[in-house]
Amino acid sequence: MRAYERLLEYVTYATQSAPDRECHPSTPGQFELARRLVDDLKALGLTDAAMDEHAYVYAHLAAAPGCEQAAPLGLIAHMDTSDEAPGDGVAPQLHPDYDGGTVPLGTSGRFLQPEQFPDLCKCKGETLITTDGTTLLGADDKAGVAEILTAIERLQAENLPHGPLCVAFTPDEEIGEGASLFDLERFGAAFAYTVDGGDVGELEYENFNAAGATVSFRGLSVHPGTAKNTMVNAQNLAMEFHGMLPAAERPEHTEGREGFYHLTSMIGTVSGAKLGYILRDHDRERFEARKQRMRDIAAWMNHVYGEGTVTLNVQDSYYNMLEKIKPHMHLVEHARAAIRAAGLEPTEQPVRGGTDGALLSFMGLPCPNLGTGGFNFHGVYEFITAERMDRAVQVLVNLAQGYARGPQ
Repeated sequence: MRAYERLLEYVTYATQSAPDRECHPSTPGQFELARRLVDDLKALGLTDAAMDEHAYVYAHLAAAPGCEQAAPLGLIAHMDTSDEAPGDGVAPQLHPDYDGGTVPLGTSGRFLQPEQFPDLCKCKGETLITTDGTTLLGADDKAGVAEILTAIERLQAENLPHGPLCVAFTPDEEIGEGASLFDLERFGAAFAYTVDGGDVGELEYENFNAAGATVSFRGLSVHPGTAKNTMVNAQNLAMEFHGMLPAAERPEHTEGREGFYHLTSMIGTVSGAKLGYILRDHDRERFEARKQRMRDIAAWMNHVYGEGTVTLNVQDSYYNMLEKIKPHMHLVEHARAAIRAAGLEPTEQPVRGGTDGALLSFMGLPCPNLGTGGFNFHGVYEFITAERMDRAVQVLVNLAQGYARGPQ
């Protein structure tokens, strides 16, 4: 079975995760896909496949004969999808032998155009898989799930050498909780890779340091007709705070390793207002400086307008996995070799976001990320190709064979 065939089945499960819910997983559909994946793993001979009470799926494949001494290698993907576009009723569209031109997305009136999405040009001649223009596709990260299962199937069907393999499929990655209840002991891997997003051949082992910030403003509301020297408009205070952050350091003006302040929410009245931010930077010192800048602004405004006018709460979310990968650079070298053996040249770039692997690396499981072959995630213009998924499977097969000989 090819990986894309599995993907076409998995995307029919509605597994969008939902922020601001206290249950784990955050949505019931993730349980449904988890149960299906347990069955599929068992059908491939991973008889210990099981789902825990939070919909984490764990399974293990014993080493091939003669490879028992290899360190256990982990492969991880997440089952949930983003809530940034509809995720129910996904109806994937296949476009065999894509001609490189404009692609209609079902009858939605939307189109994929190379002028708008240049990555389409890479896919000419391949079997393009798109949405129908009304939902996301869900290749982030059901493509990774499908590729891991297909790689396991190939390793066994072709009697290829491999050490012990540990497999896990996680819920709620899209809301930053994919690793929060991950059972490292049950998983049992010495090191691992997430297979999550990006084009095939991508190798990522550096990500943002990340924090979230909430800034609350206390105002004083009186009738505007008698407001002189009395009213304090909390909404104006919020705008003043935001105006003191550098406008050039917003996401829409940054790229590569450039960090940013991102205003994600704002609510308010005259008497009270609140701003929500995320802060990102690859460099730890600059990351700390960003948080300090916000503290300094809050302190200055409290000095001017009175103590308690501004309340700032900053909480770190995750850190750059690079510092945890550096002592285990065999992960990078093996991945490069596996990608090249699949006929590709590795594309290495810092992640402008976070992954389960970043959190897992700081939990003690070094865990870079490998691309799946998809593009335009989290929206109705998402697409992937069958052939790129095949190559991603080959990368995983090559990786398992490389680690059968042990870390180099």
